[in-house]
Amino acid sequence: MAEKENVADASAAPVEQKEQKPQRDQRGPRGGGRGGRGRKPAEVGENAFENGGEELTEKVVFINRSSKVVKGGRRFKFSALVVVGDKKGKVGVALGKAAEVADAIRRGGELARTKMLSVSLKDVTIPHEVYSTYGGAKILLRPASPGTGIIAGKTVRAVLESAGIKDILTKSLGSKNAANVVKATLQALLSLRTREQIYQSRGLQIKKVEAPVAPAAVA
Repeated sequence: MAEKENVADASAAPVEQKEQKPQRDQRGPRGGGRGGRGRKPAEVGENAFENGGEELTEKVVFINRSSKVVKGGRRFKFSALVVVGDKKGKVGVALGKAAEVADAIRRGGELARTKMLSVSLKDVTIPHEVYSTYGGAKILLRPASPGTGIIAGKTVRAVLESAGIKDILTKSLGSKNAANVVKATLQALLSLRTREQIYQSRGLQIKKVEAPVAPAAVA
């Protein structure tokens, strides 16, 4: 009888080990819990990526989605128009493309940093009036007195703020295409010249005019 009890105990031991294993419905989801392959693109605002690690301001001006019909369905790609500037007279514009919105913005920001150009400013405004066209876009920029602010639309404002301009009057007269408007604005800023630059290009020197002195009183 003792031998039979030992055999019974030995056969019961594996049963207890099987009960300790977790059941299939108690396990976590397979594949790391991603919940599917696709991901809904996030909504990105105008000032989404400001003040990066290099003290630069990134502004997402426009995000476009394009689709391609293939055998299994549709494939979407995104392009992000990004403006980067240091608010001290340097600004760059680039278009980043990728399969995800975040990747497109990141690529656009990295490319815009490599294309930053210097702009001639007069304090916090522009030195003179300028008119520029790019494609169907037509942009007019005029200097403004201190305290005026940036009178411009969303697209033009992104470029002007990134360059460090605070007082300016603008008018968009042509197409509303974001890419053309941004490039026309950047082209207008690059065509600006200060008084010193114009005199230096002509080989002239700026003459300093002394302030008039009041005549002495007659005794």
